[in-house]
Amino acid sequence: MATKLTQFREFGRKIVAVGRNYRAHAAELGNPVPQKPILFLKPTSSYITEGENIKIPVGCSSLHHEVELGIVIGKPGSAIPEQDAKSYIGGYILALDMTARDFQDEAKKKGQPWSLAKGFDTSCPVSGFIDKDKISNPESVRLWLKVNDATKQDGTTSDMIFSIPYLISYISRYFKLEEGDVILTGTPEGVGPVASGDVIEAGLGDVVKMKFKIEQRN
Repeated sequence: MATKLTQFREFGRKIVAVGRNYRAHAAELGNPVPQKPILFLKPTSSYITEGENIKIPVGCSSLHHEVELGIVIGKPGSAIPEQDAKSYIGGYILALDMTARDFQDEAKKKGQPWSLAKGFDTSCPVSGFIDKDKISNPESVRLWLKVNDATKQDGTTSDMIFSIPYLISYISRYFKLEEGDVILTGTPEGVGPVASGDVIEAGLGDVVKMKFKIEQRN
């Protein structure tokens, strides 16, 4: 199973992302703290890995970075009890939930979906697969992000509103979780814009780091 999970980008069927899962991040965008998880989907076609560039979508004037811990699901399950949720974790990834903020703001005002804002090509840069034993406590690990060597985000997963077991259990009530699926668990405060030519570097504690360049899509 572990060998197959390292190829989650190729065989995973979906990316389930959690919005506003850090209080300070909700506050910085002027959003209320959610009472239950806010979920949205990103297509697996949005994955990129190091060596590929993040491309600003056509018409976007405000592309934001959001660094996140990703959970790679190790086995299928539905309606998973919270106390059993950890057994469904196959491993982890470091991820960016790139967001066309102007697209999202317009969609929110009109009550429309966030699909363009969150799911465009290159909107989910990821690290390689991280074995479970490399992270002893995923609910207390540092997430950091720099733009052009300037620190923009520096937080810890201990500040998440909804815990990882709770998220796995909650999501599995509505979406069957399958091997290779990824859950993005939300981002700490400090999100902000990037422009063509910028370089993002992000890390998960001292376990992994990754770097991506921004370019304008033609």
